[in-house]
Amino acid sequence: MLKIQKAEYIGDYKILLAFNNGHTGTVNLEQTIQNDNRAIFLRIKDKNVFRSFTITHNTISWFDELDVAPEYLFYLAFTGNSEFHEQFREWGYTS
Repeated sequence: MLKIQKAEYIGDYKILLAFNNGHTGTVNLEQTIQNDNRAIFLRIKDKNVFRSFTITHNTISWFDELDVAPEYLFYLAFTGNSEFHEQFREWGYTS
């Protein structure tokens, strides 16, 4: 089971993440947040609110209401790394 062990806001919707599988990478959640018009996402479009995430239930979350799957975060961080393409297919992020 993939888990977030450490998360550090580095600016502009970017978070440096350390995963329990030994990999560390940066995710940029700007497109994810800006393109989702559900009410829960509207609150974190403000960067000051966005940076208030915590690690809850092995992933990042806001207000204990909104979280992002650690697998999706890993996918965003390593989408260009061919080493993980098979895993991404298994998770359903690529075909």
